[in-house]
Amino acid sequence: MTAHPWPYRWPYLARIGRCLAAFLLAAAVALFGATPMPAHADMAKIRQTGSLKIALYKGLPPFSDSVGGQFAGIDVALANALSKQMGLSPALLPFDADDDSVSDDLRNMVWRGHYLGYGPADVMLHVPVDPAFIRQNHEVLIFAPYHRETFVLVYDQERIHQVSRFEDLSGQVTGAEGGTAGANALLSSAQGVLRDKVKIYPHADYALRALFAGDVAAVMVMRSEYESALKVKGVSATRFVATELQSPLLPAHGWAVGMAVKADQDELAHALENALNALRASGELQRIFARYGVSMVAP
Repeated sequence: MTAHPWPYRWPYLARIGRCLAAFLLAAAVALFGATPMPAHADMAKIRQTGSLKIALYKGLPPFSDSVGGQFAGIDVALANALSKQMGLSPALLPFDADDDSVSDDLRNMVWRGHYLGYGPADVMLHVPVDPAFIRQNHEVLIFAPYHRETFVLVYDQERIHQVSRFEDLSGQVTGAEGGTAGANALLSSAQGVLRDKVKIYPHADYALRALFAGDVAAVMVMRSEYESALKVKGVSATRFVATELQSPLLPAHGWAVGMAVKADQDELAHALENALNALRASGELQRIFARYGVSMVAP
């Protein structure tokens, strides 16, 4: 199981590594007269090779995951569409989320490369577009949000009449993926009275299976996970209701996801943003989301 990169790990954003890297770069310039590469250098290389290297999370359904031996999902389809729109061939670099922070993922896959020699990519998808997070990651340029994700409480209305607050779940068995903000909200809300009835699953898909099978009355998952599961499993939504509940542990309005390139790659960022806008204007972006049963939510 690969943890979702945001907001699961936002307390662990790395700061020390960034400061040290900046210090070493400044020292190199001062001592050796090093001159930064021009901002267009990487874009020129991309055009010359005709290939766009795109970093994608592994194990992040419905956005990027191995399905039947194939790497597929919304982000995979988006990566291919962006490359085509730019007249380039996609070179996908799937990677496992770092255990500590999304900042480490950006270091490994965007601005430095992994110490094992994997990466960096030209661009990384599914990056949180959040002002505080952007301020803490000066080595990258984060831009072009293309979707807003939210947690939803999905409940079986044959077992629960209506849920408008966590207290309405009292006495009901609920489920969530372990280690997620959704699970933490269930465990701690309503003064903790729900805790003994919360079942923790290794993945959101297992929680949703339990809901559809009638093993639990409600689950806390991301909206995209729920909508995708309905399509994949051929389940009718008429029996279930998805609603957003308020909790200090959940982002009030969800979180936007976009792209990241190295901080000096303005030309590449501009080209990618233009490509995304073209996909949005043509309806292709919405069709990509619809292919996986997910409602595209404007960021």
